[in-house]
Amino acid sequence: MDLSVALYIVPTPIGNLGDISSRAIEVLNQVSLIACEDTRHSGKLLSHFGIETRKTALHDHNERDRAQWIIQKLGNGEAVALISDAGTPLISDPGYHLVKQVREAGFNVIPLPGPCAAITALSASGLPSDRFTFEGFLPSKEKARFDKLTALKDDPRTLIFYESPHRIVHSLESLVEALGADREIVMAREVTKTFETFLSGPAGEVLQTVKDDPNQQRGEIVLMCHGHRSDEESEFSPTVINTLKLLCEELPLKKAAAVAGQIYDIKKNALYKHGLSIGL
Repeated sequence: MDLSVALYIVPTPIGNLGDISSRAIEVLNQVSLIACEDTRHSGKLLSHFGIETRKTALHDHNERDRAQWIIQKLGNGEAVALISDAGTPLISDPGYHLVKQVREAGFNVIPLPGPCAAITALSASGLPSDRFTFEGFLPSKEKARFDKLTALKDDPRTLIFYESPHRIVHSLESLVEALGADREIVMAREVTKTFETFLSGPAGEVLQTVKDDPNQQRGEIVLMCHGHRSDEESEFSPTVINTLKLLCEELPLKKAAAVAGQIYDIKKNALYKHGLSIGL
């Protein structure tokens, strides 16, 4: 494959090295220069695949200045790749200013598809995926974090956040306070890695599980929240809906609705109609 002169946006694995594409390896081998968020970190990945292309550091602190130097390389007829420490560049990672300046300078920017923790986690979450918003990392300060979540309280879309292990308990506490203990959430941890786990249920229950199990406070975390439901949609709590879904794995919807209705003292016909409306 002969590469045209362009900036290539190349996703890299978020945990499982087998997730890198053959096209990504080919591009990284053929470009003249790879811009890395951390050259030492990426050096291990590149070495694993036998890629010896020259590297340069491009991170939050030097991106604006480094962009002009990379544009000069493009002007000299060199193809350049951009990678982050893991996943798709620019998604809560450096690269926005570089891409913007490269496009303004008249050069092509060519994206490759590949790993992204937010999308990978969402696809397995069981939350609505037809409409969602990615909000990156929540603020580290308690008030700013609470204000951010409060501003999103009435958003009907699925909310997606990244979170670090040392802040996950604080963020879950803020989420419960701002969105309510009954808000349905999913916490995906160490996606594609050996100890990948998905915790789901009402926010208050997930918070307690994470508090009780220190292992859930380790690794990379994607936090996803069901969007705001209208009064009509909120007729049943997440616990009731989760029970109905579990029952439907073994029973027809009509029977599952009858059993769930008996458990929670809810009219089975109403549960049956709701089950049909959400595709059970």
